[in-house]
Amino acid sequence: MKLVGISGAIIGSKTAIVVQKVLEEVKKIDPEIETELLDMKEYDVQFCDGRDPSAYTGDTKKVIDSVISSDFCLIGTPIYQASMSGVLKNLFDLIPTSALQQKVLGFVATGGTYQHYLVIENQLKPIAGFFRSYVAPGYVYVHDDHYNEFKEINDPDVLERIQRLASELVFMQKRLKTAD
Repeated sequence: MKLVGISGAIIGSKTAIVVQKVLEEVKKIDPEIETELLDMKEYDVQFCDGRDPSAYTGDTKKVIDSVISSDFCLIGTPIYQASMSGVLKNLFDLIPTSALQQKVLGFVATGGTYQHYLVIENQLKPIAGFFRSYVAPGYVYVHDDHYNEFKEINDPDVLERIQRLASELVFMQKRLKTAD
């Protein structure tokens, strides 16, 4: 089983830190699960222009192929102007509609106001519905205050939610895999 964690940011590191932390917790639960961090700032991805997803090349093709080859995904985004990042929206536009069908998805988001957690409920979960994905019931929102000066997550409640999300992702994926 392969879990791809997507950090939908091209600047900063806070979103990637949260995604990586969930991936680490998944490995603690089941070391057999292959994990991959797809940090979007490390790729030069083209803007979606309506082409068939298979027609893209270079980094864009690598990113699309990574999502397609995953068994389940963890999707992270910083919140800008009460919305997901443009980078993440572009990725959703690039991948084929079948790429996430019947796959388990988990969500994490980072932001500077406490109200921005609602982006997960109001934007990311509906996108998962469009893709016909299964969504882990819990999600993690991390506010700037939840990091220490070394950009480490230091809030016990957030760390507990990260562990719970990792458990939900593994549980759901294993149950769905045995149902096949």
